[in-house]
Amino acid sequence: MSLTDFHRFKELARQENVVFYYTGYFSQSIVTAMGDSLRLRLASLDASQTARRKLFSVFVEMAQNVVHYSADHLSASEAADHEIRMGSLWVGEDDGQFYVVCANPITAEGVEHIRAKLEPLRTMTNEEIKARYKEKLRTEGEAGSKGAGLGFLTVARDSSNPIEFDFVEENEGQPFTTFYLKATI
Repeated sequence: MSLTDFHRFKELARQENVVFYYTGYFSQSIVTAMGDSLRLRLASLDASQTARRKLFSVFVEMAQNVVHYSADHLSASEAADHEIRMGSLWVGEDDGQFYVVCANPITAEGVEHIRAKLEPLRTMTNEEIKARYKEKLRTEGEAGSKGAGLGFLTVARDSSNPIEFDFVEENEGQPFTTFYLKATI
């Protein structure tokens, strides 16, 4: 990237009120450092404590999603800890509302699995999402899940609008599809 391109990138981020942006490999250590940075940045913004708490919660869930499920990884695919996986995460502000967007590569088989989990959340009321969340807390984790299976429910619960998602074939011939998830706080 040339310095001119970098300047345009930086200027676009300023114009779009980007609060935080990271793209690259994620690990638990990087997520912790990003969380510390975001927490300090949020403390300087004019946002309610509730908005900051929800924003941070969504940010952590999306970062964990990259660490656990991105198909592009440096660590062994079966590694349960010390995972290092590729993704992007950004936080911005638009018309007084914060949003968090996450992007990470997934396999073609993952597209329908994720769509089946997210599509119902788009039409559920907040009360229905909270009830499903409590129900999931009482049940065992889902097979193949590296957590309690609460990540998408947490994102939907803390979002003020229905979550948005998309799957994009970025480059022809690439083995992965990019999964995008957006939550508005």
